[in-house]
Amino acid sequence: MDDRRPGLNPAVAEVRRNVRAHLPAEGTIIVGLSGGADSLALAAAVAFEAPGRGVAVVIDHGLQSGSAEVAAAAARAAEGLGLRARVARVEVPSVGGPEAAARSARYTALRGAAREEGADAVMVAHTLDDQAETVLLGLARGSGAGSLQGMSPTSDFDGIALIRPLLDVRRETTRAACVAEGLTPWDDPHNVDDRYTRVRVRRHILPVMEDELGPGIAEALARTATQLREDAAAFDEMIDETIEDIVEPAEAGIAVSVAALAANPAALRHRIIRHVVASEFHQSLTRTQTVAVARLVTHWSGQGAIDLPGCRARRVAGTIEFTRRE
Repeated sequence: MDDRRPGLNPAVAEVRRNVRAHLPAEGTIIVGLSGGADSLALAAAVAFEAPGRGVAVVIDHGLQSGSAEVAAAAARAAEGLGLRARVARVEVPSVGGPEAAARSARYTALRGAAREEGADAVMVAHTLDDQAETVLLGLARGSGAGSLQGMSPTSDFDGIALIRPLLDVRRETTRAACVAEGLTPWDDPHNVDDRYTRVRVRRHILPVMEDELGPGIAEALARTATQLREDAAAFDEMIDETIEDIVEPAEAGIAVSVAALAANPAALRHRIIRHVVASEFHQSLTRTQTVAVARLVTHWSGQGAIDLPGCRARRVAGTIEFTRRE
């Protein structure tokens, strides 16, 4: 399909082109819709590129006065585009940060809707700007290359494909696409509320970086995420090739060869340690915990076992043994 035909707005064409590149060949597509410019532009593109296949799911978090009316208006907008629409009211727990709690509730609802609709894919409207903010927040937290990888265009969502087709599209483009298509997006007041860390990054930090360092900061951060995901994929392949030869069963756990760990560079050694704990005990290690286990390999002086989330690591003869911790 040629998006250069006369009369097609460039912003609309860009959004449609990115959606088309990520469309599953067949089946129902769940579209996460808030009513904001990003998700509304996504919904319009899905309606155009995959007619009859899209179901817009509007999540009402119930966190603001009038949220039910906003959700109903977003559903009507989706139906006007030719999508089926449904509103899902969710309860956001008070435990933990409000952003994380709302995100968890939202994804649970989207996953449930996908299963009810028999859909194999869920599309959400994260943009290049969202990606840049995610990378910058990960950098500020010092949480390692994993968080700096940002969001993947496609990831597994408990057996359902979670697709982010707009990660190469700027937020200003989605708003321009809505204007060109005569769509009126909802402006979430939370998006200008400086109580939220991401909002402060969006409204204050990134603009200052653009002013002081020059334009293109958001694109550079997004490129960094892509490069780190490529590096991580290469490391994962190396681990898959290596790990079967260096691990062996242990009572209530698993053991890894000290000699094999010592022979690998630190980056790969640390990834193997994290992989073993994640796959065997379904737990994540911090950088400090990972390095402490690695010291049983590289700086062994008779130290005792190390308590980790869900397990314990200790050096036994020529292995590092990971066993379940009650």
